[in-house]
Parts: sequence; C-alpha cells; structure tokens
Amino acid sequence: QVQLVESGGGLVQAGGSLRLSCAASGRTFTTYTMGWFRQAPGKEREFVAGISWSGSTRYYADSVQGRFTISRDNAKNTAYLQMNSLKPEDTAVYYCAADKFKGAPNTRQYEYDYWGQGTQVTVSS
Repeated sequence: QVQLVESGGGLVQAGGSLRLSCAASGRTFTTYTMGWFRQAPGKEREFVAGISWSGSTRYYADSVQGRFTISRDNAKNTAYLQMNSLKPEDTAVYYCAADKFKGAPNTRQYEYDYWGQGTQVTVSS
C-alpha cells in the first residue's frame, strides 16, 4: 500500500513557476512508476507527465512539453513536477499517481494503482 500526498499548488500569474511535490509512504516507492495528471473544471482528467522508477524515462503531454519537468528523488520517496511558463489553461487540480508496473510510464490513468488527493493550481492572466 502506498499513500501519496501532493503539495506546492497555489495561485500564480501567467508566466510564473510552481513546483509540485508528491511525498509517498511505504518502502516500495522506488519500484513504482510515477505520474502527474490534472483535471480542469468541466473536463476529464488528463495525463501531464510520467517518470519510470529509475528516472531514466520521462513522458510529457504535448501541451506541457518544454515547460514542465518531472523528476523524482527515491532517497526521499518524493516525486516532483516543476512547472515553468505557466498559462491560464494550466489551471487545474493536479494529482500524482503511482503505478506498480516497473516499465515505461503509462499515460492512461486507469493503469495507475494509487492516487493522491490533489492540489489546486490556479494561473491568472
């Protein structure tokens, strides 16, 4: 069992930056693929970024490629999402998720086994 807790969300102006953190409990964090998803009001939850257990493979949604960076520190049981050049359309609740599959990151939310409670990111224009 893994528990995930996100932090770092908030209100930022367009063009600004935020770094989200996802702290995981449990001794098996290093074996999990980690992902970040987001859900804007009235929209479906969508994939943002994913990282393999070793950190060697990273995938990004086209909409955030070049602006967001996913990373992880297995010694701290924490995954991160650095968000730069934020746009109003990035406004959403951001969720981190853990996938027991030890391979390339999945982009489909139903592949993930554990979810955090979410953290709100609001980007003003």
